[in-house]
Amino acid sequence: MNRNIRILSFASRCGLTLLLAGAGLAHAAKPLTTGVDATFAPHAMPKLGGGLDGFNIELGQAIAKQLGTTITIEGTEYAALIPGLNAKKYDFVLAPTTATEERARALLFSEGYLNTDYTFVIAKSGKDIAGLDDLKGRKLAVNKGSAYENWARDNAAKYGFKYDVYASNADAVQAVQSGRADANLAGNTVAAWAAKQNPAVRTSYTIKTGLVWALAFRLDDKEGRNRVSSALKCLKQDGTVSKLAQKWFGFTPPAGAAAVTVTPGQGVPDLPGYDATPVELRCS
Repeated sequence: MNRNIRILSFASRCGLTLLLAGAGLAHAAKPLTTGVDATFAPHAMPKLGGGLDGFNIELGQAIAKQLGTTITIEGTEYAALIPGLNAKKYDFVLAPTTATEERARALLFSEGYLNTDYTFVIAKSGKDIAGLDDLKGRKLAVNKGSAYENWARDNAAKYGFKYDVYASNADAVQAVQSGRADANLAGNTVAAWAAKQNPAVRTSYTIKTGLVWALAFRLDDKEGRNRVSSALKCLKQDGTVSKLAQKWFGFTPPAGAAAVTVTPGQGVPDLPGYDATPVELRCS
């Protein structure tokens, strides 16, 4: 079956919703509904001709195709995604969500699909950040509700900086460009994209985290998590996730990276919600 995408309706902010007609299984599976931060380039962003594009958009489409179903992807602000998930507006959160122990107490995670480090974005002419001690006296801009806001909250007193929160990471980068903030803290892929697209800013210091991005589900939806996470395993196994990383981030994930490593069981090992039961894959 050919993959068809059509615009459904306008949602919050970018107001963009996509429908993918998936294929690959003999019988149609339950349709999926999910959400992304539609300003979080290069993971999700508006296309000039309408609709959404980006790494996570294509990943969601590939998951639906693997499952032989349809997926509706709604663009909204990141801070609205978890409340929407808990209200059963979404089946899962497709937006990049860092899998942490704190979050895993409230959410079920798929296995990780990308490693995520934290990178600072500064003005082109701004003073470089050589280490965390250089943050003293500076002001950071972070995306509201993100892991980067959590990091800023937990470390502001320790390193002597202040921070402001913004509805989108694009707004946070704009704060750096306009001089309202000294640095934006974001994921390494997002920071690289921001610097590539905006000559007024550049990347600086990177914090190695050992963390991964994963798909987020409600705690009571183990069946849904396992279903989608198994499709994700298939996409790692056939090289789809690696190809998407090459396309959108410009690098080939190395051996051992989350993008190419199929995790035993379901979820992120060592976090609450992880199920070590062996998985029998039935990839299309």
